[in-house]
Amino acid sequence: MTATAGREGQLWSRCAGCASLLYRKRLRRNLDVCPECGEHSRLDAPERVAQLVDPGSFTPLPERPAEVDPIGFVDVLPYPHRLSAARAGTGLDEAVVCGTATIGRQPCALAVMDFRFLGGSLGCAVGELITRTAERALADRIPLLLVTASGGARMQEGALSLMQMATVSQAIAELREAGVLTVSVLTDPTYGGVAASFATNTDVVLAESGARMGFAGPRVIRQVTGRDLPEGFQTAEFLLHHGQVDMVVPRHALRGRLVALLAAARSGRRPALAAAVPRQESPSARPVSDATAAGSRPVPDGGDAWETVRLARHPGRPTTLDYLDTTFDGFVELHGDRLGGDCPAVVGGLARLDGRHVMVVGHQKGHTTGELVTRNFGMASPAGHRKALRLFRLAARLGLPVVTLVDTPGADPGVDAEMQGQAAAIAENILCLSVLPTPVVAVITGEGGSGGALALAVADRVLMLQHAVYSVISPEGCAAILWPDRGAAPQAARALRLTAPDLCRLGVADDLVPEPAPAAHHDPEGAARMLRDAVLANLLPLLDVPPATLVRRRRQRFRRFGAARTGLRAGAR
Repeated sequence: MTATAGREGQLWSRCAGCASLLYRKRLRRNLDVCPECGEHSRLDAPERVAQLVDPGSFTPLPERPAEVDPIGFVDVLPYPHRLSAARAGTGLDEAVVCGTATIGRQPCALAVMDFRFLGGSLGCAVGELITRTAERALADRIPLLLVTASGGARMQEGALSLMQMATVSQAIAELREAGVLTVSVLTDPTYGGVAASFATNTDVVLAESGARMGFAGPRVIRQVTGRDLPEGFQTAEFLLHHGQVDMVVPRHALRGRLVALLAAARSGRRPALAAAVPRQESPSARPVSDATAAGSRPVPDGGDAWETVRLARHPGRPTTLDYLDTTFDGFVELHGDRLGGDCPAVVGGLARLDGRHVMVVGHQKGHTTGELVTRNFGMASPAGHRKALRLFRLAARLGLPVVTLVDTPGADPGVDAEMQGQAAAIAENILCLSVLPTPVVAVITGEGGSGGALALAVADRVLMLQHAVYSVISPEGCAAILWPDRGAAPQAARALRLTAPDLCRLGVADDLVPEPAPAAHHDPEGAARMLRDAVLANLLPLLDVPPATLVRRRRQRFRRFGAARTGLRAGAR
């Protein structure tokens, strides 16, 4: 935005995006976002703080940056002269403003960078101030919020500026180890050493609309590679599509998103989260015993297995996003595996269930042909499994329980998936869930197909909707391999014992969740209520169980499915 003076002395701005002439006061009321084209103009650090935090809550850190000129750098001007000019021009001591505040009454420590100060460059003083902010967050056990705007490391301080990338990253690592939430907000621009360290190694990475982020700038990339860059390269939307950020947020919604994240982190740290809620433990919520697994608990008949398969695959059946809109509240979706992909077949993020914050991860199919194709029919790629893995680990760090909703024919069987390590991605998820120190409840809501389903279903409690199926292979695949006639899929379905009643008797599933008659897609809201009640009944007792006991019981649960369970006697070979 460029400013001009009106005839009556009032200040006007010209939008850099659409060239509209905008009344400055109107622009400020719109948070410096052009009301004509949505262009987000840059904010300085004090303006950013004023927009984000509760009025009067910001307290600057008492530390002041030291005078730093470690290598006596001189170009056209000596480095100290450039620092003096930057201080005079911005009114700031350095390229970052640090302190503590509340956002929506949620406490946090925050460091906000200012691009006006030597391009927001990362020098020794900036690194020290951000590190001390992180240490304050650790001491007070409050989330750390970083708002980045930087061209990279500060050249005038040589290799010592490079070291700040590691210094700040170590401070963030300590917060991770302590289970304290870290959030970064990428604003325009965020490049170089800042992008390659604390801007992207936080638990959650948000990008403001219009932000650009990358390690090398576009001009450098063109010079080095001699190639044209893709449309929208390094923009916030490009980063979201390639799995680099959790979400892109317009400026007017940024504060609300941060409030939701900070509230979830605060909720997860309460050790007696479940104790304050009076309840009676239902039989279905108790740890599964061998007697239960052997079928002593009454289980209704499942009807014809092939008809159940058809119901589980019905395109009208509620999806994970449907349940997130009805069974859960306040869903905040987190995107990307941070390695280059954001698989649309897996959705996940923070939500509330009966007022409790949980991490929800599930397969997403869709209802129409277009939705099914876009979501790859719920078949997760390695990027989808790695996104789920990232969210499982984040839930563990924040002390939040995990709920997974499984509905997939299986993992993506394509060539690209194999080249990207599909098998290893599934294996890593299974390993992670086996040792996750937080409660996990899995619900098979439709199809539970092979390893792609198990990657989200290694849990303390495994529930199945009445007309869901769970199997090592599809009936069609089984028939193609073991029957001479591929039309034997109905016969294979019956032989595989894949219905919810079958699997409750085998002990693979712990509880059967009823559906409205005749099936969930006839009454989605009723199905959502039944799912909510079942998840709560199974989750609440787990909230009081110590983490070590949770992991031990989970391992014992799956150990039952070994040789002794299937009748192999010790010593028999």
